[in-house]
Amino acid sequence: MPSRSASTAPTVASIGVFDSGVGGLSVLQALRRAQPQARLHYVADSAFAPYGERSDEEIRDRSRRVVEHLLAQGARLIVVACNTATAAAIDALRREHAGTPFVGVEPGVRPAIALSRRKRIAVMATEATLRSERFRVLVQREAAGGFVHLQPCPGLAAAIERDDVDSPELQALVTRYAGAVRAADVDVVALGCTHYPFVRRDIARVLGDEVMLLDTADAVASQAARLWRAPAIEVEAAWCQLETTGDPQQLQRFAARWLDIGVTVASTALAF
Repeated sequence: MPSRSASTAPTVASIGVFDSGVGGLSVLQALRRAQPQARLHYVADSAFAPYGERSDEEIRDRSRRVVEHLLAQGARLIVVACNTATAAAIDALRREHAGTPFVGVEPGVRPAIALSRRKRIAVMATEATLRSERFRVLVQREAAGGFVHLQPCPGLAAAIERDDVDSPELQALVTRYAGAVRAADVDVVALGCTHYPFVRRDIARVLGDEVMLLDTADAVASQAARLWRAPAIEVEAAWCQLETTGDPQQLQRFAARWLDIGVTVASTALAF
Protein backbone atom coordinates (compact mmCIF):
# COMPACT_ATOMS: atom_id res chain seq x y z
CA MET A 1 0.00 0.00 0.00
CA PRO A 2 1.57 3.31 -1.01
CA SER A 3 2.36 5.73 1.73
CA ARG A 4 4.12 9.00 2.35
CA SER A 5 6.03 8.71 5.58
CA ALA A 6 8.67 10.82 7.27
CA SER A 7 9.71 7.90 9.48
CA THR A 8 13.09 6.25 9.07
CA ALA A 9 12.34 3.38 11.50
CA PRO A 10 13.58 0.04 10.18
CA THR A 11 11.18 -2.66 9.04
CA VAL A 12 11.55 -4.98 12.02
CA ALA A 13 8.79 -7.08 13.56
CA SER A 14 6.48 -4.82 15.53
CA ILE A 15 3.13 -4.71 17.26
CA GLY A 16 0.72 -2.78 15.05
CA VAL A 17 -1.94 -0.72 16.81
CA PHE A 18 -4.72 1.32 15.23
CA ASP A 19 -7.77 3.35 16.08
CA SER A 20 -10.04 5.75 14.26
CA GLY A 21 -8.04 8.50 15.91
CA VAL A 22 -6.31 9.35 19.17
CA GLY A 23 -8.37 7.12 21.46
CA GLY A 24 -6.15 4.09 20.97
CA LEU A 25 -3.26 5.99 22.54
CA SER A 26 -4.73 4.92 25.89
CA VAL A 27 -4.15 1.31 24.81
CA LEU A 28 -0.73 2.17 23.39
CA GLN A 29 0.28 3.53 26.79
CA ALA A 30 -0.74 0.25 28.46
CA LEU A 31 1.18 -1.70 25.80
CA ARG A 32 4.33 0.29 26.51
CA ARG A 33 4.03 -0.66 30.18
CA ALA A 34 3.37 -4.33 29.41
CA GLN A 35 5.99 -4.67 26.65
CA PRO A 36 8.66 -1.99 27.20
CA GLN A 37 11.06 -3.64 24.73
CA ALA A 38 8.53 -4.17 21.94
CA ARG A 39 8.55 -2.05 18.81
CA LEU A 40 5.15 -0.35 18.56
CA HIS A 41 3.64 1.13 15.40
CA TYR A 42 0.44 3.15 15.84
CA VAL A 43 -1.84 4.48 13.12
CA ALA A 44 -4.57 7.02 13.87
CA ASP A 45 -7.07 7.05 10.99
CA SER A 46 -8.07 10.57 11.98
CA ALA A 47 -9.13 11.61 8.48
CA PHE A 48 -12.07 9.23 8.91
CA ALA A 49 -12.72 9.71 12.63
CA PRO A 50 -14.88 8.95 14.41
CA TYR A 51 -15.71 5.43 13.19
CA GLY A 52 -18.75 5.40 15.47
CA GLU A 53 -20.60 7.70 13.07
CA ARG A 54 -19.84 5.57 9.98
CA SER A 55 -21.51 2.50 8.51
CA ASP A 56 -20.24 -0.99 9.28
CA GLU A 57 -19.10 -1.34 5.66
CA GLU A 58 -17.04 1.86 5.86
CA ILE A 59 -15.50 0.77 9.15
CA ARG A 60 -14.47 -2.59 7.70
CA ASP A 61 -13.00 -0.93 4.62
CA ARG A 62 -10.93 1.54 6.63
CA SER A 63 -9.79 -1.17 9.03
CA ARG A 64 -8.63 -3.35 6.14
CA ARG A 65 -6.60 -0.52 4.63
CA VAL A 66 -4.91 0.38 7.89
CA VAL A 67 -4.13 -3.27 8.70
CA GLU A 68 -2.61 -3.83 5.26
CA HIS A 69 -0.38 -0.80 5.82
CA LEU A 70 0.74 -2.03 9.24
CA LEU A 71 1.50 -5.52 7.95
CA ALA A 72 3.50 -4.09 5.05
CA GLN A 73 5.59 -2.14 7.59
CA GLY A 74 6.46 -5.24 9.61
CA ALA A 75 3.62 -5.71 12.11
CA ARG A 76 3.33 -9.31 13.31
CA LEU A 77 0.56 -8.73 15.83
CA ILE A 78 -2.34 -6.31 15.39
CA VAL A 79 -4.16 -4.61 18.25
CA VAL A 80 -7.48 -3.15 17.12
CA ALA A 81 -7.49 -0.38 19.73
CA CYS A 82 -11.00 0.75 18.85
CA ASN A 83 -14.22 -0.69 20.23
CA THR A 84 -16.16 0.25 17.12
CA ALA A 85 -13.66 -1.34 14.72
CA THR A 86 -13.51 -4.44 16.90
CA ALA A 87 -17.29 -4.78 16.78
CA ALA A 88 -17.58 -4.18 13.03
CA ALA A 89 -14.37 -5.53 11.53
CA ILE A 90 -12.24 -7.86 13.65
CA ASP A 91 -13.98 -11.07 12.56
CA ALA A 92 -13.40 -10.20 8.89
CA LEU A 93 -9.80 -9.20 9.58
CA ARG A 94 -9.09 -12.51 11.29
CA ARG A 95 -10.52 -14.43 8.34
CA GLU A 96 -8.54 -12.41 5.80
CA HIS A 97 -5.24 -12.58 7.73
CA ALA A 98 -5.46 -15.99 9.33
CA GLY A 99 -1.72 -16.14 10.03
CA THR A 100 -1.69 -12.92 12.06
CA PRO A 101 -2.94 -12.74 15.66
CA PHE A 102 -5.44 -9.96 16.37
CA VAL A 103 -6.38 -8.52 19.75
CA GLY A 104 -9.55 -6.46 19.95
CA VAL A 105 -11.05 -4.07 22.46
CA GLU A 106 -14.51 -4.75 23.82
CA PRO A 107 -16.46 -3.16 26.67
CA GLY A 108 -15.64 -4.94 29.93
CA VAL A 109 -19.11 -6.33 30.51
CA ARG A 110 -17.91 -9.45 32.35
CA PRO A 111 -15.61 -7.67 34.82
CA ALA A 112 -18.21 -4.93 35.31
CA ILE A 113 -20.88 -7.47 36.28
CA ALA A 114 -18.39 -9.24 38.55
CA LEU A 115 -17.54 -5.97 40.32
CA SER A 116 -21.13 -4.74 40.61
CA ARG A 117 -22.66 -5.33 44.02
CA ARG A 118 -26.19 -5.16 42.64
CA LYS A 119 -25.50 -6.54 39.16
CA ARG A 120 -26.53 -3.23 37.64
CA ILE A 121 -24.03 -1.80 35.16
CA ALA A 122 -23.87 0.64 32.27
CA VAL A 123 -21.87 0.72 29.06
CA MET A 124 -20.97 4.07 27.52
CA ALA A 125 -20.05 3.60 23.86
CA THR A 126 -20.57 4.78 20.31
CA GLU A 127 -23.82 4.03 18.55
CA ALA A 128 -22.00 1.73 16.12
CA THR A 129 -20.63 -0.40 18.95
CA LEU A 130 -23.96 -0.66 20.73
CA ARG A 131 -25.88 -1.65 17.59
CA SER A 132 -23.43 -4.38 16.57
CA GLU A 133 -24.32 -8.05 16.66
CA ARG A 134 -20.99 -8.80 18.33
CA PHE A 135 -21.85 -6.51 21.24
CA ARG A 136 -25.38 -7.91 21.54
CA VAL A 137 -23.99 -11.43 21.85
CA LEU A 138 -21.39 -10.20 24.36
CA VAL A 139 -24.06 -8.75 26.64
CA GLN A 140 -26.25 -11.85 26.39
CA ARG A 141 -23.30 -14.10 27.23
CA GLU A 142 -21.60 -12.07 29.94
CA ALA A 143 -24.47 -10.27 31.68
CA ALA A 144 -27.15 -12.96 31.97
CA GLY A 145 -29.31 -12.14 34.96
CA GLY A 146 -27.90 -8.64 35.31
CA PHE A 147 -29.15 -5.20 34.27
CA VAL A 148 -27.19 -3.37 31.57
CA HIS A 149 -27.97 0.24 30.71
CA LEU A 150 -26.71 1.06 27.21
CA GLN A 151 -25.67 4.69 26.83
CA PRO A 152 -24.84 5.90 23.32
CA CYS A 153 -22.60 8.97 23.32
CA PRO A 154 -22.85 10.62 19.88
CA GLY A 155 -20.34 13.40 19.38
CA LEU A 156 -18.22 12.63 22.44
CA ALA A 157 -15.39 10.80 20.66
CA ALA A 158 -15.29 13.50 17.98
CA ALA A 159 -14.97 16.24 20.61
CA ILE A 160 -12.15 14.36 22.36
CA GLU A 161 -10.49 13.82 18.97
CA ARG A 162 -10.26 17.60 18.62
CA ASP A 163 -8.32 17.71 21.92
CA ASP A 164 -11.10 19.95 23.13
CA VAL A 165 -11.59 18.45 26.58
CA ASP A 166 -12.07 21.75 28.40
CA SER A 167 -14.59 23.18 25.95
CA PRO A 168 -18.18 23.92 27.04
CA GLU A 169 -19.40 21.67 24.19
CA LEU A 170 -17.52 18.62 25.42
CA GLN A 171 -18.39 19.25 29.06
CA ALA A 172 -22.06 19.51 28.08
CA LEU A 173 -21.85 16.14 26.32
CA VAL A 174 -20.20 14.52 29.33
CA THR A 175 -22.83 15.97 31.66
CA ARG A 176 -25.68 14.78 29.42
CA TYR A 177 -24.46 11.22 28.91
CA ALA A 178 -23.01 10.61 32.36
CA GLY A 179 -26.13 12.17 33.87
CA ALA A 180 -28.31 9.66 32.01
CA VAL A 181 -26.10 6.85 33.32
CA ARG A 182 -26.37 8.18 36.87
CA ALA A 183 -30.16 8.24 36.55
CA ALA A 184 -30.10 4.54 35.59
CA ASP A 185 -28.99 3.68 39.14
CA VAL A 186 -25.95 1.54 38.33
CA ASP A 187 -22.79 1.04 40.37
CA VAL A 188 -20.25 0.11 37.67
CA VAL A 189 -19.77 1.80 34.28
CA ALA A 190 -17.74 0.22 31.48
CA LEU A 191 -16.12 2.75 29.15
CA GLY A 192 -16.79 1.22 25.73
CA CYS A 193 -14.68 3.58 23.62
CA THR A 194 -10.93 4.06 23.87
CA HIS A 195 -11.40 7.83 23.60
CA TYR A 196 -13.40 8.05 26.83
CA PRO A 197 -10.58 7.41 29.36
CA PHE A 198 -9.22 10.84 28.40
CA VAL A 199 -12.31 12.39 30.04
CA ARG A 200 -12.54 9.81 32.81
CA ARG A 201 -12.17 12.45 35.52
CA ASP A 202 -15.04 14.50 34.08
CA ILE A 203 -17.30 11.44 33.79
CA ALA A 204 -16.47 10.42 37.36
CA ARG A 205 -17.33 13.90 38.61
CA VAL A 206 -20.87 13.56 37.25
CA LEU A 207 -21.35 9.95 38.36
CA GLY A 208 -20.16 10.46 41.92
CA ASP A 209 -17.82 8.48 44.15
CA GLU A 210 -20.19 5.54 44.57
CA VAL A 211 -19.96 4.54 40.89
CA MET A 212 -16.89 2.64 39.64
CA LEU A 213 -15.44 3.33 36.18
CA LEU A 214 -13.84 0.52 34.21
CA ASP A 215 -11.78 0.47 31.02
CA THR A 216 -9.98 -2.46 29.45
CA ALA A 217 -6.65 -1.02 28.24
CA ASP A 218 -4.53 -3.01 30.69
CA ALA A 219 -6.40 -6.25 29.95
CA VAL A 220 -5.89 -5.72 26.21
CA ALA A 221 -2.18 -5.05 26.73
CA SER A 222 -1.84 -8.20 28.83
CA GLN A 223 -3.50 -10.30 26.13
CA ALA A 224 -1.21 -8.79 23.49
CA ALA A 225 1.82 -9.55 25.67
CA ARG A 226 0.75 -13.20 25.90
CA LEU A 227 0.49 -13.47 22.12
CA TRP A 228 3.58 -11.45 21.20
CA ARG A 229 6.66 -13.29 20.01
CA ALA A 230 9.67 -11.01 20.09
CA PRO A 231 11.86 -11.01 16.96
CA ALA A 232 14.80 -13.40 17.06
CA ILE A 233 17.23 -10.75 15.82
CA GLU A 234 18.76 -8.26 18.19
CA VAL A 235 17.52 -4.68 18.02
CA GLU A 236 19.21 -1.69 19.55
CA ALA A 237 16.19 -0.37 21.38
CA ALA A 238 12.45 -0.32 21.35
CA TRP A 239 10.79 2.44 19.37
CA CYS A 240 7.31 3.84 19.14
CA GLN A 241 6.21 5.13 15.75
CA LEU A 242 3.02 7.16 15.43
CA GLU A 243 1.36 7.86 12.08
CA THR A 244 -1.89 9.49 11.11
CA THR A 245 -4.07 10.01 8.08
CA GLY A 246 -4.99 13.38 9.55
CA ASP A 247 -2.96 16.25 11.01
CA PRO A 248 0.39 14.98 12.38
CA GLN A 249 0.87 18.09 14.53
CA GLN A 250 -2.45 17.43 16.24
CA LEU A 251 -1.50 13.84 17.04
CA GLN A 252 1.92 14.99 18.24
CA ARG A 253 0.32 17.52 20.59
CA PHE A 254 -2.17 15.01 21.91
CA ALA A 255 0.48 12.37 22.55
CA ALA A 256 2.75 14.87 24.28
CA ARG A 257 -0.05 16.27 26.42
CA TRP A 258 -1.70 13.06 27.53
CA LEU A 259 0.87 10.30 27.27
CA ASP A 260 4.29 11.95 27.35
CA ILE A 261 5.25 10.13 24.15
CA GLY A 262 8.11 12.17 22.73
CA VAL A 263 8.27 10.74 19.23
CA THR A 264 7.96 12.19 15.76
CA VAL A 265 4.57 11.69 14.14
CA ALA A 266 4.61 11.00 10.41
CA SER A 267 1.79 11.69 7.96
CA THR A 268 0.70 8.55 6.16
CA ALA A 269 -1.33 8.75 2.95
CA LEU A 270 -3.35 5.54 2.85
CA ALA A 271 -4.78 4.55 -0.53
CA PHE A 272 -8.52 5.13 -0.64
